[in-house]
Amino acid sequence: MSAVLNVLRPCVDSVRLGRLAVDSLHAELAVAPKPGLVTPFDPGSHDDMDAGTFLRSLFALRHYFRDIALAGADDAPFPALRTLGIQAEAAMLRATGGINTHRGAIFSLGLLVAAAARCRSMGLPVSGEQVCLGVRHWSPELLAAPLDPHSPGQRVRARHGIAGVRQQAAAGYPMLRTLALPTLREALAAGLPREAALCHTLMALVAKLDDINLLHRGGAEGLHWARTQAATFMADGGAFAAGWRPRLQQLGEAFVARRLSPGGSADLLACSVFLLQQEAA
Repeated sequence: MSAVLNVLRPCVDSVRLGRLAVDSLHAELAVAPKPGLVTPFDPGSHDDMDAGTFLRSLFALRHYFRDIALAGADDAPFPALRTLGIQAEAAMLRATGGINTHRGAIFSLGLLVAAAARCRSMGLPVSGEQVCLGVRHWSPELLAAPLDPHSPGQRVRARHGIAGVRQQAAAGYPMLRTLALPTLREALAAGLPREAALCHTLMALVAKLDDINLLHRGGAEGLHWARTQAATFMADGGAFAAGWRPRLQQLGEAFVARRLSPGGSADLLACSVFLLQQEAA
């Protein structure tokens, strides 16, 4: 019987991790206000997508996160994970009519799901920080994988000389380990409601991250403006301050007026939610 359970456990864990990944993306979508980003109430700075577009994408991706968890539990090489990611991106684009809703999450959250499953299968620690570091297992192959030099993200990264999501992953996601996870943990431990804690963490990320989405939409000036506004919000207490919600809504109007959307920060917020949830799974 124990042998049967040992065979079944990775499959059960992978299904659970896949569900948590989808749940974390849904949690990020549901949070409001989020300056410039899609919420259930408005499309933010986007004129080609709304909450319905995101929900169609999430439905299309539900099997991907389970499958990449299974691959991680089997200690699959990076090319196998990459193939799953390419297939997931194609499914997303079919579901959304060619609109990119979750490309960044397919990459980063997918790798974290695989790392969480691998940690479990090998009896390694599963704290959020350790799972981030676990992604470094695939670093050599990850960094050697071919790039599309014509993609918007790669063009922006090359133009501004900043590290992209591939470099973040190869380094074990330092922004998650040193900023997002501690900020979210502390906000929840201090008694902030979940939505407020997520808004607080998002703005902490916007203040510090070289967000490629912001660079793509607003250039260096747009990124600097967004980071300055987020840093001011955090310095004034963030979501711990009285009246934080109308202040963040007002800031969101300014983001929309500039057509700015911190999509990279939103991806890491969803990753943070997943990393905390999987600790108890």
